Amino acid sequence: MQHVTVPQDRIGVVIGAGGETMREIESRANVRLDIDSESGSVAIEELDDPVAALVAPDIVRAIGRGFTPETALSILDHDLRTLDLIDLTEHTRNDNDLQRKKGRIIGENGRTRELIEELSGANVVIYGTTVGAIGGPEELQVVRRAVGMLLDGAPHGAVYSYLERKSNELNDDVSFSAPR
Repeated sequence: MQHVTVPQDRIGVVIGAGGETMREIESRANVRLDIDSESGSVAIEELDDPVAALVAPDIVRAIGRGFTPETALSILDHDLRTLDLIDLTEHTRNDNDLQRKKGRIIGENGRTRELIEELSGANVVIYGTTVGAIGGPEELQVVRRAVGMLLDGAPHGAVYSYLERKSNELNDDVSFSAPR
């Protein structure tokens, strides 16, 4: 049995309307969820598929960190898609610094976050004190580097150039490996 703690305001999303999301996670990951909506604690019990049960905590964690249930469940659909969380408190001095750096990552009207998502190919959310990304290994590496550059104070233009270069490299890799 594994335990994940979900922020209070995200418990309802994990449960879903009439328990729909909870049932979908249970059925697709072959686990049983026991959700304590008071504490935000989610106990995850493996039923009979150890591999799917290994990713179930990441699915619950992803929903808790702001991803939609559909995006979180995509971890099950693709062998290489995983959840990566970047704790912003490790890169900030205080609350004001945290808010400023979150603002740099989000960008004006969410544009920087959208570009990171679009050009890396990963799904990206900023929630609370974390940046979450769901994607393949190369995509997550690009997100981590772009976020790191922004946290270190790099100009947005430099980060966008890096993202465009990496996007082209990732797309070139895909086109070479695709059958002709």
